[in-house]
Amino acid sequence: MHDDRTLVEARLRRVLDERIRPAVYPESVPLQVAVWHAPGEPVPVAEGLAAEPEPIDIGARWGAPWGTSWFRVTGTVPEAWAGKTVEALLDLGFDENMPGFQCEGLVHRPDGTPVKGLNPRNQWVRIGAPAEGGEEVRLHIEAASNPVILDYHPFLPTKLGDKETAGSAPQYTLTRMDLAVFDESVWQLVMDLEVLGELMAELPVDSARRYDILRAVERALDAVDLQDVNGTADRARDRLTGVLSAPAVPSAHRISAVGHAHIDSAWLWPLRETVRKVARTTANMTALIEDEPEFVFAMSQAQQWAWVKEHRPEVWARVKKAVAEGRFVPAGGMWVESDTNMPGSEAMARQFVHGKRFFLDEFGIENEEAWLPDTFGFAAGLPQIIRAAGSKWLLTQKISWSRTNTFPHHTFRWEGIDGTRIFTHFPPVDTYNCSMKGGEIAHAARNFKDKGRARHSLAPTGWGDGGGGTTREMVAKAARLRDLEGSATVVWETPRAFFEKAEAEYSEPPVWAGELYLELHRATLTSQAKTKQGNRRSEHLLREAELWAATAAVRTGFVYPYEELDRIWKTVLLHQFHDILPGSSIAWVHREARATYERVAGELNGIIGAAQRALAGEGDRDLVFNAAPHEKAGVAAGGAAVPAVTGHTRLVPREGGGYLLDNGLLRVEIDDRGLVISAYDITADRETVAPGKAAGLLQLHQDFPNMWDAWDVDEFYRNTVTDLTDAEEVGAGADGISVRIVRSFGDSRVTQVLSLPPGERRLVVGTEVDWHETEKFLKLAFPLDLHAERYASETQFGHVFRPTHTNTSWEAAKFEACNHRFVHLEEPGWGVAVVNDSTYGHDVTRTVRTEGDRGTTTTLRVSLLRAPRFPDPETDQGVHRFRHALVPGASIAEAVREGWRINLPERHLTGAREVAPLVTVDNDAVVVTAVKLADDGSGDVVVRFHEAHGGRARATLTAGFEVADVTTADLLERPGGDTEPPAREGERITVRLRPFELVTLRLRRA
Repeated sequence: MHDDRTLVEARLRRVLDERIRPAVYPESVPLQVAVWHAPGEPVPVAEGLAAEPEPIDIGARWGAPWGTSWFRVTGTVPEAWAGKTVEALLDLGFDENMPGFQCEGLVHRPDGTPVKGLNPRNQWVRIGAPAEGGEEVRLHIEAASNPVILDYHPFLPTKLGDKETAGSAPQYTLTRMDLAVFDESVWQLVMDLEVLGELMAELPVDSARRYDILRAVERALDAVDLQDVNGTADRARDRLTGVLSAPAVPSAHRISAVGHAHIDSAWLWPLRETVRKVARTTANMTALIEDEPEFVFAMSQAQQWAWVKEHRPEVWARVKKAVAEGRFVPAGGMWVESDTNMPGSEAMARQFVHGKRFFLDEFGIENEEAWLPDTFGFAAGLPQIIRAAGSKWLLTQKISWSRTNTFPHHTFRWEGIDGTRIFTHFPPVDTYNCSMKGGEIAHAARNFKDKGRARHSLAPTGWGDGGGGTTREMVAKAARLRDLEGSATVVWETPRAFFEKAEAEYSEPPVWAGELYLELHRATLTSQAKTKQGNRRSEHLLREAELWAATAAVRTGFVYPYEELDRIWKTVLLHQFHDILPGSSIAWVHREARATYERVAGELNGIIGAAQRALAGEGDRDLVFNAAPHEKAGVAAGGAAVPAVTGHTRLVPREGGGYLLDNGLLRVEIDDRGLVISAYDITADRETVAPGKAAGLLQLHQDFPNMWDAWDVDEFYRNTVTDLTDAEEVGAGADGISVRIVRSFGDSRVTQVLSLPPGERRLVVGTEVDWHETEKFLKLAFPLDLHAERYASETQFGHVFRPTHTNTSWEAAKFEACNHRFVHLEEPGWGVAVVNDSTYGHDVTRTVRTEGDRGTTTTLRVSLLRAPRFPDPETDQGVHRFRHALVPGASIAEAVREGWRINLPERHLTGAREVAPLVTVDNDAVVVTAVKLADDGSGDVVVRFHEAHGGRARATLTAGFEVADVTTADLLERPGGDTEPPAREGERITVRLRPFELVTLRLRRA
């Protein structure tokens, strides 16, 4: 038989495009349209409805960037349409390829009731099937003219990312505002043909099933009268019944479809627009749930649920009803889908505390899965945090974006630094915006790496990023794919139902130990430095506020600021969203973030100051408050006292230019270029700086990645480098015991201050950069005379080791990595730490010296600043201040201590009395990360701590108040957890911890 396959396939495409799809709406009449443009920010619904609009014609331009326009559409259903299904077709000027990334709308009835959202893939509103014609139609559309930031030529610099620079030119053309007859039979035929055509394209060309479908499609097309599609659609559908009813083979892959709309809490739009995106999407999804009895929708990010509750109570009522029916599912149990690399230990814990508590309080639902489809890699401390929050599963999709290595599993157990294992799934569909296309379903089945051992995978289904959610077309396709020969099977299920099935069938999956490193988006550890500094500063201020407020509450009756702390925590957690903290949002988002962090700092400093004054009283003693978890200059951790005197530092000129700094522990030599050519550990009789090298060296690279400017740094950036060695000034600092260096480069200027605190074995490097470069990358280098096969970087509740070599592609891909407060390198018996107060990105390389001692030079470089031009063309322009410290001779214990020290500087206060700590721990390996009052208002003291050195630890925790009872708790402060109840004698509590183990204790006061 002659092969006419391509002929039939081409016929199908054309007939669908030019005859059948247009026949879905065979009759239409125009609506009358009027518009009112809100003069500034979005207005309340009542104000938008009450405004007096002016007529606007189809084809007119509308919508200044970030503006809001209220369209009123009115019309009458023609008498001849009686009994027919009628829909309004409302096209604001959409590009169907950009759902979530351009203009959107929310349709309201005249009384303000929200109906559904409008977006490029969802332009219809059901009017009904009136028994008689003549029905009056009146709808109001709250239309957001959000500009297109990520266009067809992506990553071009644009000023549209901030309303202050975006201008006022109209962005969109009003395209269609009609009433139309909706032909259900034709629409169903479109769905039949799309599913079969897409399935056919995925089957082997020589398979019988492909030709069965081909012939059925041919017969269906023959049955369609192209001049009367509406009259012959049912006849065509009859020709397809046989191929659509053929069941899937027993071994078919099984897909759990979860209705979803991954909504970025901020990205190419500001936070205020996300509030409206969530309202549009939830309005759509609750409407779809009412229409489709099998459909299930899951939404993560408690913050987004809270926005609906606060801003759209009518939508909230529909959401609550759908939740009660089990159809609209809270997912993930986190406040937002945060970055997980950079948030600190407590902040990562509080993401789950506040997220899970919201869903428990509102619905009585406990999430057992973490849901992070789009987060840029996963820190190795996360499994323990998930478990400590009472959860046990993790879903993400993003690792499929890795550029160098393909991850070997889709379902596995992920082991964290403490040994905790979490059942984890990466959907093989490789998207969190699945649209039920045949290519996606076939890819999931082919791609699934655990075939032969498991057969279930999950597909988050719906338009996401900018929202929109699942469409009726996706639901219709899923119905046809439920049991269809040649395809994976598809069923709508909740995340819980999927995980229960997947874990039951695959009880012993493979194990992946350590971080889930994304081999992409590495520059998110550096972009938007002030956002990152605001986060780090806020995390530590929150620690201080809780510590001192709890201490003052127990000691003096100080009123513990429960509501203020709860609100501030939620604000800080929101800004850890995976496009805000990583620095990949538009200028507007980061401008607001900077202002928010300043406001947060002011509030928290007010709480801290009030609590400390209550504790110290009025007096003339010069007290130091130490919020760090280790003793400092004789002041106990969590206490206040008069500090001890700790020696002195000498600064003397150096022969040949430069200076010598010496405090009896370190001797630092700074040459006439202002570079550290020696940092000599006097106690260990050991040089820190590699021969012929200089530490504290600023290095500048060209930085123009192939894609994703704010997100990516590509390895070729290292091919060219400029060492900033020319100094305009090298002189003594204002205090007389530091060295001040000034350099200029390009359009920028940097001032460094090198100081050696008395009695401390650390060289502090203060760097102020007035940064005016573009597409450059600034690094701070410390070349060390040290041979190490691996190094340690702090992560949540511990540290992770990475190799210093690149034996494998997996190791080579980690050319830029994350740390929290420290990076530590060590030879047996001697190590070096570099600690920081606000940076995260770094790289470590090593070379072997070919001359002299042929030793190893291991270079740690801290990433300071970048200057990408997309999506914020002014990224990081302006003045930045950083503090780092080089700590020669440091063990891991000292790296931990110095990391806390630089982030929690002591506070000085004149008062009447010293303050004893509320809680003390007698082992420095056990680090207290939180001391607070219990969130339930009971007055119980909650203490969270972990083993920080990577070994077993025994410690005695002593409460500075009378304890009636002590219980082990989970992160939500509920009794239980994985740890045995501790032994107690009075106020002394003995604990034993495994490496990096996290423990929360709840102490009931007598």
